[in-house]
Amino acid sequence: MTKEMLLCKYGEIVLKGANRKYFEDMLCRHLRKRASSYGKFDIYRAQSTIYIEPEDMTADIDGMFEAAKKVFGIVAVGRVAVCEKNMDSISATVREYIPAFLAGHKTFKVEAKRSDKSFSLDSMQIAREIGGVILSVCPHLKVDVHDPDITVKVEIREFGAYVGAGQAKGAGGMPVGSNGRALLLLSGGIDSPVAGYMIAKRGVTVEAVHFESFPYTSIRAREKVLDLAKAVSAYSGDMNVHVISLTEIQEELVKHCEEDYFTLLLRRYMMKIAERLATKYNCSALITGESIGQVASQTMAALTVTDSAVSIPVFRPCIGMDKEEIVTVSRNIDTYDISVQPFEDCCTVFTPKHPKTRPELQKVLDQENKLDFESLIEKALETETVHHIKAEY
Repeated sequence: MTKEMLLCKYGEIVLKGANRKYFEDMLCRHLRKRASSYGKFDIYRAQSTIYIEPEDMTADIDGMFEAAKKVFGIVAVGRVAVCEKNMDSISATVREYIPAFLAGHKTFKVEAKRSDKSFSLDSMQIAREIGGVILSVCPHLKVDVHDPDITVKVEIREFGAYVGAGQAKGAGGMPVGSNGRALLLLSGGIDSPVAGYMIAKRGVTVEAVHFESFPYTSIRAREKVLDLAKAVSAYSGDMNVHVISLTEIQEELVKHCEEDYFTLLLRRYMMKIAERLATKYNCSALITGESIGQVASQTMAALTVTDSAVSIPVFRPCIGMDKEEIVTVSRNIDTYDISVQPFEDCCTVFTPKHPKTRPELQKVLDQENKLDFESLIEKALETETVHHIKAEY
């Protein structure tokens, strides 16, 4: 019976020099954690590759293949059959294992890699011989070395020969946890889940804060946000979502401040509260989903006013993206359909008809000083509830 396993290739980690082992060990830990949901696997590394080998017949290699694709740091996952390092064994494995992957395709090519230089044939010779084997069992196929429907890969490596045609693109990036912690301002919209995903991809562990305005916003709106966090956690790992009520702050803004400044003032409150939470939970930066010029509160002048409320970095990975680009990412990570569910969030409550797009900081501060800024922040922090999102891989 053919022995099947997964080969995971990583990208920029190979450039890490003396620190490379730290990143590789972290990547293996993430894979082992996800593997626990799919059975027993032996996970080890060699030659810039992580091997995921089922330990028994009950291990769910299909599920592990899908899970491995979502691990940040992995650029490609190959589903392969392993055999002895000789051409007779490799050819026999190709005949048995590869045809199922070729069904429905018209053209193919073979790529061979000989990491073990003691092997008798070079890469070109291996590819040529295996191409002939495939044509003998699948005569309807044609070779196309430039634009094939599917690529068959043969690798001669330290532990054996590996044959596969089931390679998929991985999530890329860096292992989560390798680059600190940051706090995501998670709304119910399209942009902020994408922002959290993109920063997690750079190795950052993500916590989240969600601001609600009950009874102006509903319990279902909160559940929607928790669903978004669950979707992002499939990539980022377990996540805590800290829910804070802004109801009193918004009501005070309506009573005492000019309508045109509502959005800016609210954003400053949100940023300041988020900064306090970031300090409490050892996060070194904030993450938001803003894209410059997308709405009135996201002009350059408005963002400057917003940022002046805090003293820690604010990461905005969507800042130069247009809406279509953000939507594309949201579809790819399965957050779009959740984001477009029609439940109000706090930013849509008491929205001014004519928000300031070119605000002056001093005028904003004059409005802010009409309220007891610190007292309202402290009261809001007292409303905190924490929801632990367990990642489902």
